[in-house]
Amino acid sequence: MRFVTCSLPGAGSGPAILSPDGTAVTPLHWLGLDYDTLWEAIPFLTPQVRSGLSLALTGLPSLPPDMATFSSPIPAPAQDVICLGINYMDHSDEAEKYSAEAFATRHQDAIYFSKRVTQAVPDGGFIEAHTDLVQKLDYECELAVVLGKDARDVPAGQSREYVFGYTILNDVSARDVQTAHKQWYFGKSLDGFTPMGPCIVTADEFDTYPPRLGIRSFVNGEKRQDSNTGLQIFDIDHVICELSRGMTLKAGTIIATGTPAGVGMGMDPPRFLKPGDVVRCEIDGIGSLTNTVRG
Repeated sequence: MRFVTCSLPGAGSGPAILSPDGTAVTPLHWLGLDYDTLWEAIPFLTPQVRSGLSLALTGLPSLPPDMATFSSPIPAPAQDVICLGINYMDHSDEAEKYSAEAFATRHQDAIYFSKRVTQAVPDGGFIEAHTDLVQKLDYECELAVVLGKDARDVPAGQSREYVFGYTILNDVSARDVQTAHKQWYFGKSLDGFTPMGPCIVTADEFDTYPPRLGIRSFVNGEKRQDSNTGLQIFDIDHVICELSRGMTLKAGTIIATGTPAGVGMGMDPPRFLKPGDVVRCEIDGIGSLTNTVRG
C-alpha cells in the first residue's frame, strides 16, 4: 500500500492512499480515519487495518492525482531523521579520497548522525542552495525506513515487524560546512536539505527483508549513482536492533540508510550542485523523487 500527504479540492489536506498504479488518491478520512498527519496515523495503520482498508477501497470513490497538490509523505517529522554515514563500501572509498581526515573509517561500527528537518521537500519542490553559506552542495540518494511502532530492545533478526515502510530521501549535504565543523549535523540540516517522497510504500509490498532494491540518481539527466541497497555495510536489521538497545525509537521514526558511490564530491574533479540543476533519485518499487536547486 502507498501512502501520501496531499491537498485535494473538497477533501482538505492530509494523509491519503495512492493506488498501486498511481491513478487514484483516496483521503484517509473518507475511510473513517481522521488523522491530520500521516505521522499520527502510522501507529494505527497495522497490517490488519491496512487489509481492511484494501477491501473498503473497492467501494469508495477516489480522485485523480492531477487534482492533488502533494507534500512530502511526512512533511514535518516529529523528531530529527536518523542517518547512516559511510554505509556503502564504494561510497566509503570515494569519501575517504575526497577527505581522509573527515571520512576515514574502519567500518567496525555504524556511523550515526541526525538531520534536522523543519519542512521536508516534496517531489517537485526546491533544494535551497544557500549560496551565502555553501559553495560545495552535494546530493545523496538514500533508502529511508519508517518505523510503524515503538521499538525498544529489539532482538537481532526480529526487526521486520517494526518497519512500516520505505521512501526515498535525498540527504542533501553542504560538504564545506560539513567538513569544517568536524561533525555533520550543521552541514546536513539547512532548510530545504531534505527532499523526501514521493510516497511511503509499506514493507509488505517487498518480498525480502531487508529489501534489495536498485538505487540510482541523476543530475540534469546524467546518471551519477547506480547501486543496490543490498550492498549496505550495516543493514536495516542491524541498525534497528543496535539503536533500540538503549534508545526508544518511536513510531514514525525515519532512518536514512546511507548512499552509494557517485556523489559529487567523489568525482574527479568534484562536481557540486548549482542553482538550476535538477536532481532525480530513484529506488525500485518506490518511484522517483525529483527536485531543482534554487539559488
